[in-house]
Amino acid sequence: MKHEINFTLNGEAVTCAVDIRKSLLEMLRDDFELTGTKEGCGVGECGACSVIIDGRTVDSCIYLAVWADGKAITTIEGIAQADGQLAPIQAAFIEAGAVQCGFCIPGMVLASDQLLKDHAQLSRAEIRRGLSGTCAAVPATKRLLMPCNWLMPNGRLIQKRWCYPILISSGKR
Repeated sequence: MKHEINFTLNGEAVTCAVDIRKSLLEMLRDDFELTGTKEGCGVGECGACSVIIDGRTVDSCIYLAVWADGKAITTIEGIAQADGQLAPIQAAFIEAGAVQCGFCIPGMVLASDQLLKDHAQLSRAEIRRGLSGTCAAVPATKRLLMPCNWLMPNGRLIQKRWCYPILISSGKR
């Protein structure tokens, strides 16, 4: 049985007739060909499938597509700037060398971006806690924590003794 839903996807109003049993992850990948969102565990534990729904980080593998009706959804494809440049958080992950294999990084980037939007200042412990639902955060290396530490919502430079400082907006160290 299909149900028609209307929602905003990466800033664009869309309509989709979706099987009521289909997950948001399946809809994003199959119907909209947004393959940046990955399926890892399939049970909402790893965060590889993370998307932002109405300002909250959500595991799309356990979120039914029909629940997206009337919501605003952002995927990794939707955070780049209008001119095609990387979002500051994406650039920070690259600069930090925090991309690892890349499979779970889209979820990490989205979770990090939302964490920074929600909090003006974060300690190392708060960053670890805020990213604990993502697969790479469990062994959270310094490189995975650096992007959040470097970049706050207003783009100001944050320095901590455990990582070298960076100013993303000018590309200077």
